[in-house]
Amino acid sequence: MSVTKLAASRPVRDQVTEAEWQVRVDLAACYRLVHHYGMDEMVANHISVRVPGEAGTFLLNPYGLLYDQMTASCFVKVNEHGEVLFDPVGLGMNKAGFVIHSAVHMARHDVDCVIHTHTLAGMAVSAMKCGLLPIAQSSMRFLDIAYHEFEGPALNLDERARLVADLGDREVMILRNHGLLATGTSIAEAFNNLFRLERACQLQVMTLSCNTELHMPAPEAVRETNRVFMPTGQRRRGLLEWPALLNRLDGIDPSFRD
Repeated sequence: MSVTKLAASRPVRDQVTEAEWQVRVDLAACYRLVHHYGMDEMVANHISVRVPGEAGTFLLNPYGLLYDQMTASCFVKVNEHGEVLFDPVGLGMNKAGFVIHSAVHMARHDVDCVIHTHTLAGMAVSAMKCGLLPIAQSSMRFLDIAYHEFEGPALNLDERARLVADLGDREVMILRNHGLLATGTSIAEAFNNLFRLERACQLQVMTLSCNTELHMPAPEAVRETNRVFMPTGQRRRGLLEWPALLNRLDGIDPSFRD
C-alpha cells in the first residue's frame, strides 16, 4: 500500500484500512492508560506506532492535546522524513517527538511502538549514577538496559544516530537527566515494558529514600529471574493484560475509540 495524504473533510475511519484503524484505537488506549497510571506530563512526551502496510510511516500525538483527550481519529500521520501526511486536528507534532521516534522506527524494524515519558521516578533514576538497580524482582526484568547521555532537548536530527547506537537491540532505555523510553513489537508490549520499567524506578526511589543499607540479591538469582521474565508468551509481551486494560478504559470513558 502506498502512502497517500488524507482529506480532513471526511471521517478518518472512512479513509484508512481496518488494520490502521485498529492500531489507532490501540494507540489512543495507550495514551489514556499512560494518563490513568499517572505517567503523562500534560501535552509533553509521545507515543508512536507504525502504520500497517505503509513503510516508513507512523502515527504521533497532535501537539496540544492532553493524553486523556486522545482518540483514534486525532493522530498525526508522518513519515520518516518529517513530512506530515495527515493532521486531522491541525495542531502539528512535537519536533522532539519526531526526532526520537523516527530514529527508533528507522533503525529498529522489529519495533512497532515507542513510548517516551518524563515521570518523576524515571527522571530521578535517570540522574542516578548507579542507574537502575536490581533491588527486587520487579527491577530484574531489565538487566541489559540502554543509557543515552543528555544532549539537551532532542531537536537535532544528528542526535538520532547516537540515540539508536545506544539503544542497540534493547527493549528499553534510560535517557540520562531526561526520562524513559520503552519499545515493543506491539502497542500492548510497549505499554507493558513501560509499566514495568516505571514501577522499577518508583521502587528504587522509594527504597533509596529509606536511607538504610540495602540487601542485594545474589547475581545468579538476578540472572535467573531475568531469564524467566524475558518477553516470551502472552503475559511477558503484555498481550494477556491488554483486553482487560481496554475493558477498564471502556468503563471509564470509551471515547478513545472515536
